[in-house]
Amino acid sequence: MKNNAIILFSILATACTAFSYPEPSLAARPGIWTLKTEILQPQQIVVNIPGKGNQRFWYTILTVTNTADQDVRFFPKCQLMTDTFQITLAGEGTTSFVFDQLKKRYQGQYPFLESLDRFDRRVLEGSDNTRDIAIIWPDFDPQAKNIKLFIAGLSNEIVRIQHPTKKDETDKPEEILLQKTLEIDYSIGGDPARRAEALLTYTSKQWIMR
Repeated sequence: MKNNAIILFSILATACTAFSYPEPSLAARPGIWTLKTEILQPQQIVVNIPGKGNQRFWYTILTVTNTADQDVRFFPKCQLMTDTFQITLAGEGTTSFVFDQLKKRYQGQYPFLESLDRFDRRVLEGSDNTRDIAIIWPDFDPQAKNIKLFIAGLSNEIVRIQHPTKKDETDKPEEILLQKTLEIDYSIGGDPARRAEALLTYTSKQWIMR
């Protein structure tokens, strides 16, 4: 799965000079919604996992508010990609012990904190129904100098495009479904040998179709 994602990313990246990719809509269209989003600076936490000892994880807390005129269904997909092309889906290799530690750490700031894999998928309309969701990844490549977070599901805006190289059995270009996705970039400071001191620095944020 990870290898396929890396291959597809590489194909799309190398083809970008000869292929035009759609951009998210600048103005709201009828029926299209995008959740208002805030995200906590990603940080690391070390948790003692029973039977496995201390393990390092990275996390952020995603706050979403539904400003649309209707309740919506929220199915987030959160990936972390390093500049060494390591791609990790949130939740992989994590356990409830990690979320339990975050729940205790942020009980004052986020008293209703929810786990990404255990929350009601509805986001009701209005600021009174704002949701705080913990997103957790296992430790990533210590040699990485930059990472990107891709958070999909924050909008129902999608588009279908033709794959730049793949064709179906009728020799027609295969279709790819792209979804409006929030991309957030961070640089990484610190000596890889001193992982506990590594800090992320925000560099940019944008909406893309991915």
